This record gives sequence, C-alpha cells and structure tokens, in this order.
Amino acid sequence: MSDQRVFEVEAVAKEYSSTDEKREADFDSEEVDLDDHDVTKPFPVDPHLPEEEHQLTLRAIIVGCALGAVVGASNIYLGLKTGFTFGPQLFGAIFGFAIIKPLARILPESGLVAKIFGGRSFGPKENCTVTHTPAIASGGLGILFVSAVPAMYRLHLLSDLPEKDIGRLIALTACAGFFGVFFVIPLRRYYIIIQKLTFPTPAATAYTIRSLHNSKTGAIAAKKKSLGLLLAFIVVFCFKVMTGYAPGILYDWHIGWTLYRLGFTSIIALENYGWYIEFTPAFFGAGMLSGLNASYSYLLGVVLAWGIIAPATIKNGLTFGISTSDEFPLVSYQALSFDDIEAFSKAPSPRYWLLWPGVLVMVVNSLVDVALTMAPSLFKIRAHHLNPKAWFRRDDLTEDDEDDTPHEDRVPFSWWSIGLSLSTIMTVAILATKFHLNVGEAILSLILGFLFSFIGVQSAGQTDINPVSSVAKASQLIFGGVTKGTGLALPDAQLVNLTAGVVSAGAAAQGSDMTGDLKTGYLLRAKPRNQFIAQLCGAVVAVFLCTGLFILFTKAAPCIINPPESGECTYGAPSVAAWSAVAVAVTSPRLPVPTSSGITAICLAIASALTIAAKHYLIPKKYHMWIPNWNAIGLAFVTPQTFYPIAMAAGSLFNYFWAKRNPSSFDMYMFPVAAGMLAGEGLGGVFQALLAVIGVDGGSGFGTAIGCPGFEFCG
Repeated sequence: MSDQRVFEVEAVAKEYSSTDEKREADFDSEEVDLDDHDVTKPFPVDPHLPEEEHQLTLRAIIVGCALGAVVGASNIYLGLKTGFTFGPQLFGAIFGFAIIKPLARILPESGLVAKIFGGRSFGPKENCTVTHTPAIASGGLGILFVSAVPAMYRLHLLSDLPEKDIGRLIALTACAGFFGVFFVIPLRRYYIIIQKLTFPTPAATAYTIRSLHNSKTGAIAAKKKSLGLLLAFIVVFCFKVMTGYAPGILYDWHIGWTLYRLGFTSIIALENYGWYIEFTPAFFGAGMLSGLNASYSYLLGVVLAWGIIAPATIKNGLTFGISTSDEFPLVSYQALSFDDIEAFSKAPSPRYWLLWPGVLVMVVNSLVDVALTMAPSLFKIRAHHLNPKAWFRRDDLTEDDEDDTPHEDRVPFSWWSIGLSLSTIMTVAILATKFHLNVGEAILSLILGFLFSFIGVQSAGQTDINPVSSVAKASQLIFGGVTKGTGLALPDAQLVNLTAGVVSAGAAAQGSDMTGDLKTGYLLRAKPRNQFIAQLCGAVVAVFLCTGLFILFTKAAPCIINPPESGECTYGAPSVAAWSAVAVAVTSPRLPVPTSSGITAICLAIASALTIAAKHYLIPKKYHMWIPNWNAIGLAFVTPQTFYPIAMAAGSLFNYFWAKRNPSSFDMYMFPVAAGMLAGEGLGGVFQALLAVIGVDGGSGFGTAIGCPGFEFCG
C-alpha cells in the first residue's frame, strides 16, 4: 500500500461488524438483518435469490479488469504522491453492480452466450467475482512501482529509462504476482476456516454485496450509491485535469510565498518548510475513510517533523538546505540524493535526517503491534492447528474440516501445488538471470515473502491494517548481511537488496490481499475454485497494467526516478526514498546515518512500542481513539508534504459532523463519495500524465504560473 495501509475503511467495516454471540439472520422475515449474522460463518442461503448458475463469467472478468485498471492507476498515482493507497473491494462491489445489473437485463436468459458471457440473472456470487478481479489487478503488486523499482533507478542500478527495461520489469512483477496467487490457498484454510479471523473490510464488502442484491431494497440503495460514486468521480476528475493548467490558483495556495510578495518577508520560512494548502480531493476523501485518530495522528506527526524538529535541526547546524533561487530567498530542505554518502552523513538535509526516525518508528510499531495482537490468539490455538500439515492437506481427501464449502467447489490440491512449484522455478530463473541473485538468495526472498504474509494476514484479519511493507524492511536488513558476506560490489549488492526485498514484500502483500478476498467469497458461499481463476486473471492484468502505468508516470514526470538536487518533484515518493535509504545504509561499509538522527529514531521507536503496550494492557478500549497512531506519525516523518495531513484532517472532521447531523445520508453516501474522490483524482492524475507525454499540459506552455513560487510552473 502502498507503502502503508494506515488509512483503511474502518468506519465502513465497523458499520457491518458482528460478534460470535449474535444470532444467524432470519430469512423468514421480509428483510434480512445483516448485522445479526455471525461473521465467522457463511451467510445462510437466501431463499429470495435464484440459484446462480454462472459465477465465473466473461463479463465479470472484463468489468473487473476495467475497474482494476481505474483503481490501479489511482493507487500508483497516490502511492507515488505519498505512499497511500486504498482498497478496491467496496469500489468494485458497488461499481460492478451498477455496470452489470443493467447490462444483464438485455442479455438472453440461457444458451451459449449466457453460459460464457453471462445471462439475465446477476447475483452476489458473480458480483464477488467482479470484486476480486480488480482487487488483484490493482492490489499488492503496485507496491513494486511506488517503492523499490523507482529506487533502483534513483541509485542508477538499471537503465536510464524504464521503457528500456520493460521486459525486466514485467518479469519482476510476475515473480511477486504469481507466487502470491498460488500460496494463498493454504492461508485460506488456516486463517479463515481454522482461526476464523474477522477481516473487517472484506467482511464489510460481503455485507455490501449481499445488501445490494436484496430483492426489496438492494436496487434502490445500489442506484443511490452508484450515482453518488459516479458524480464524485466525474467532478473530481474534471477538477484535477483543470488544476494542471492553473495549479497556483486552483490547487496549491502558497500562502507563505504570497505574503512574502506582499512585504511580510520573514514569512517565507512557511514556504521553505513546505507549509501550504493543497485542494486535493483524494486526501480529503482519505480522511473521510480513515477517521479522526489516523488523520490527526498524521497531522501531529507532520507538525512534529516539519514544524518543530526540522527548524530546530537547521537552527542548530545539524541539517542544511539548498538555495533554489538567486533572486528570492527560496530554500529547499527536501534534498535526497545518494551520490555522495559522506555528504549525507555529515551535512544531511532535514528530509534525510527525518527519514530514519520515520522508518524505524513504522517498523517497530508494526512488529510490536502484530506481536501483541497475535499473542492471545496463539494461546487459543489448539495443538493440531499448529501443525503445518493441517494447512496444506488436500481438500479433496478431507472429510471433517469445519469448511462448509462443497469439495467439488474447492481449489484442487494439484492446481495450487503445481502452480506454486512452477512459479518458484520461474522466479528463481528470472532473479538469477535478470537481477544477479543466486538460487539461494532467490529462494530466501520467496520464503521471507511467505513468512511476511503470515504477519500481514494475521494483522489484517484482526485489525484491518496490513503492515507488510513496513515489516518487509526486515528483508532488506537480512539481505544487507547476506550481500556483505559475498563481497559483491556496492551497486550489485544494492540491486540484490532491493530486488529481494520487493519480491518478498510484493508476494506477501499479494497473499494478504487475496486472503481477504477469499474471506468475502467464503461469506457469500462463492466457489473458491472460481475465485482462484478470477484471481489468476487479475494477476495477469496487474503484471502488464502496473508496468505500463509506471512507465507512463516516469515519462510524464522524470523526477520520480531522477530527482533534482533540491529534491523538488511533483511526486514526493516517500516509499522510494525509504527503500533507497535502507538499501544504501545496509550495503555501505559504514552506516550513513547522522548520530543525532539515529538517537532520535531510537527514542521515538521506544515511545511507539511503549504506547502500543499501554494500549493493549493498560488503557481501556473506549479511550483507544485518543491514543496517537505511531504508524501515521512515522509516515509523516517520511513524507515531506505537509498538505496531505491537512487535507485528511479536514476530511475526517467533515465526516465526523456529517455522521452526527445526518446519519442516514452518511451511511448511504459516505463510502461512495470518498471512493469516487480518490479514484477521480487518481485517474485525473493519469490523464494529466498523458497530456504531459503528448506535450499539451500546463507545464508545456498551455497554463499559467500565477501563484507559484518564483514564478515557475508548479504543477
């Protein structure tokens, strides 16, 4: 997530969550009370819905892949901006229903066309297929292109242009994608059937799909939600495209620069430290989804980092800025070049200095939180549940395994076991021939991906937060030790470090996302066999989609892979900076971390660990919303942009009052509007990139630089 999926749709999940003590839904009544269902068991069969003959249809795959392209484009854009991504499940559920339901009315009820393309009926199981395909097509694989892959280019480890490496990039993406698809099946048995984890967002998606197909109220609710989502999407898309031609007027309000021009000269520091307002609907929507705690923790982190610590380090001579203008006192504190390691140890920029506390806080916070969250569960697991043979045993030979899914609907053992073997062989061959890893290193990266997926699935299943990307930094530390023992040259060691780390992270993220999708299907009684095929289709699309989008963005904004000395770029790419810094640090003969930065990092990491421990053991649950989210605080240290948390704080505050004043409209429209804003700005950013490639964007002479600092175009 993105690098960090700190900001998940917890509000939506809470709306639909239930406990083991609640009774099963009573279908004898005219409407199904979804909130009364036991979330660890499949929904009872709805007698009002006809039997679904076709769950895996061509229309479901096509629509799912199309929606996946929209969300994938949005997530790459948002991920390069600030490391934030949003889950596509609910987006796919609502929009998929809105597209296929009207289409189904004009199709024949039976015959070959109905069997292959889909007939007149459209039920929750086919809707589940539509939901899974975009989830995979836009899911965990995006992490490669907002983190380690751009880092490889920044460190000059690949060609000078991504289009020259298109074959290598596709191959690397396939390594993470298909390995993750195949090893997810045993995770389904362990986490969904045995541990019975809740998976809040996937469960919320299942409830949403079920309610959309309710014979009495589903059509009305679906129409309202779809219209809300579509309207928000169109308005924000058009707004985002227009901002490219007048960014200083419509998008970015540089208050410090404007006041400086009016005579308040000392206020220029506001501009130099990056404090200005950006009217970004995507992050306003992200704040709506994340809630007050995460949003204001993010804002607290950026105030601490760029309002207190950065100015203090400049004043005390611990960090240094770079002048960006001879005429105006504009200074950049965001330089992040790794060409001279010694210079960044002795004369770092504030951004580089803050990077290490941010990275360490996120890693420690994730590890401690997952450890303390998993501890109670481990004591409850029966002895035979700890036997890996129980997770991998053949479904078709199992008689009593607590799984209500018919044997003929499950994924055959041969499908995923042979696929896992072939994908392992393919990955080892690709990593050895294209990225200079030996067989042992390639296999180790896959093993780490498998292990990280356990952490990610356990955390996502219980808390709805997937810390895989932070935890996967451990793979960089492991491979830093491995490469030092082999005596590789520094560039080769860095390439091995980044490649192995991102394969581990990508495979784990893919596995975690797909396990959640299988939870949605389990609740809806969808066939795992069909889900597996849909996931394979989505993975194929994702391999080419993510690669193509990355090439498009880097062509439109070369600073993503080749940032200027000042570090100024339209895309902040905080995850790229973090992966680059860790790769350089663990492969360098001497750790290039300023002493003061390292001490601060250790102190803040200890504070985050103590906060997590207090949250688990000392502070009552009703006060948890007041406890700072250290993952969000750490992300603020890594992300140099101050305007994102400002927008998110505004969005969460707006949501809070909306829910208070009009709960019924909030329940109906909150998620569709927020998702539409996220997708609208994301796809608008993609369209802006296309305009830049063909030379008709605002920066090519078709826009105005009014309001931009130094009178240079700031789009």
